[in-house]
Amino acid sequence: MQPLDQIKTRLRDFAAARDWEQFHSPKNLAMALIVEAAELVEHFQWLTEEQSQALPPDKLAEVEQEIADIQIYLIRLADKLGIDMEQAVDAKIELNEKKYPAEKVRGSAAKYSEFDNGG
Repeated sequence: MQPLDQIKTRLRDFAAARDWEQFHSPKNLAMALIVEAAELVEHFQWLTEEQSQALPPDKLAEVEQEIADIQIYLIRLADKLGIDMEQAVDAKIELNEKKYPAEKVRGSAAKYSEFDNGG
């Protein structure tokens, strides 16, 4: 069993043991995911670029918890929708490689639609 599958199973068991499946609809999980993402962003609000890259240990520990919360809800959401996250990520990376060919976009933050990528 892959590590992600192990986490997915552990999260299913966690929710089932607490009778939380009734609350874990795709809608609710997506909403919870956004709440956790907002909590992550809050830690970086008003920081400079430099400060955001050198968080003190206590702040970094809080950010770590928020990232874990986001990953948990993302795994649960994908599981509820029958999405294979590893396959979806691989497919998305391949798509991004086509949309953002390195030789055309290197060093630019522009959106793919601003480049002539032959597609």
